[in-house]
Amino acid sequence: MIDQMKKGLFGFAAALLCSSLLAVLAACGNKQAAAPETESSEVKNEVVTNDTISKEMKVANMQEVQAYLKECGAFFIATVDGDQPRVRPFGVSEIIDGRLYIMTGKVKDVYKQMAANGKFEICALKNSGSEWMRLSGTLVNDETLAVKEEFLNRNESLKSMYKADDDNMAVLYITNATARFCSFSAPERKVNF
Repeated sequence: MIDQMKKGLFGFAAALLCSSLLAVLAACGNKQAAAPETESSEVKNEVVTNDTISKEMKVANMQEVQAYLKECGAFFIATVDGDQPRVRPFGVSEIIDGRLYIMTGKVKDVYKQMAANGKFEICALKNSGSEWMRLSGTLVNDETLAVKEEFLNRNESLKSMYKADDDNMAVLYITNATARFCSFSAPERKVNF
């Protein structure tokens, strides 16, 4: 019975994730979409907050997001391919030199989509199936060799697939980030960095 409840909650969370990602990606992919006639004060506050929070708060928020991603293990990243949303699992992220990075290969379609449109959304679901985080922002490619080397040093298992100087490894950092911490039992909480 408990296993069925967990599966039901996981299914509900997955459906919620897909619905949210499709809506966000549709908005990102349609650059000519009309702006909504009314903006909620929540959105206005979010933008202002992101611009005015202290450097220390941004660092703390980034560290909280990184810890959440690590706790979840795998997380799902959504990108746009023309007018089609694409979602796939990722498993590594690192804070290096004050930036939160993810990595992939330049030969992959996901990298090509990120290069064409840096807007993304990540969803990370905890093992409980009742808590998740949605992270959105913009991805920026970083060709710094030292950053690539540090990323590989922290993720030894990737060294069999990537080399810092192989012209395939892509490390991308997140800017203009908003993380939404969600739960079936608590109100949503947002942080920016």
